[in-house]
Amino acid sequence: MDQERNNFDISAPALEAFFLDRVAFSRCLELQCRLIAEVGSRDDGQIVLLLCEHPDIITVGRGGSPGDVSRENRALKSREIEVIYANRGGGCLLHCPGQLAIYPLAPLAWHGFTVGDFLERLQVGIVETLDDLGIRARILPGRHGVWGRTGQLAAVGVAVRNWVTYYGAYLNVDPPLGLFRVVESDPVDHTRMSSMAAERRGPIRMTTVRAALVRHLTEAFGCDRYHLFTGHSLLKSI
Repeated sequence: MDQERNNFDISAPALEAFFLDRVAFSRCLELQCRLIAEVGSRDDGQIVLLLCEHPDIITVGRGGSPGDVSRENRALKSREIEVIYANRGGGCLLHCPGQLAIYPLAPLAWHGFTVGDFLERLQVGIVETLDDLGIRARILPGRHGVWGRTGQLAAVGVAVRNWVTYYGAYLNVDPPLGLFRVVESDPVDHTRMSSMAAERRGPIRMTTVRAALVRHLTEAFGCDRYHLFTGHSLLKSI
């Protein structure tokens, strides 16, 4: 599937969005690593956006510690959730179906973005997506992520290689919120994880969220148009 916005300037950068459905975290990370060189070598500023869900897994970023994981939690024991280290910013995060993983691979130098600029645009795009879908959300000063009235809706953890971003953000659409208890919050800075479904007090379709997110991230990153694809050919070799 390939769709574009109308009235675009072919000299402006495009965003290519790939809908990957459910993909193992390790396979998606390898796909990102393979795409970094390709994105960085282009001369048109194209941004690649990978959208998917992951099976249950916990990742520990550079700001986290294995101690953040409740090893005695019944859910962790019964579901045999793997815990791995991730070379990204942010702390300890749980990933599971119902959470939308958002991975923009953006050539920072081409766009003239600092890492801070990129993070701000990513978060603004998520906030505007939520607003479009009837959810009032906000970014807290001095923190990365997006919050609603019921708690944190999206976590952010980004890495940069050769001036191309990877990893990104994790938006809770309708995951099983009880599972997030396996990740222990700092008692001084307690963060309650919530979801779009909890904010709306009703179900919401992942396809609806993905479509809105592509539109708003295209604008947030200053791209002129977007293309939509289902799957990615490189995943067949990973």
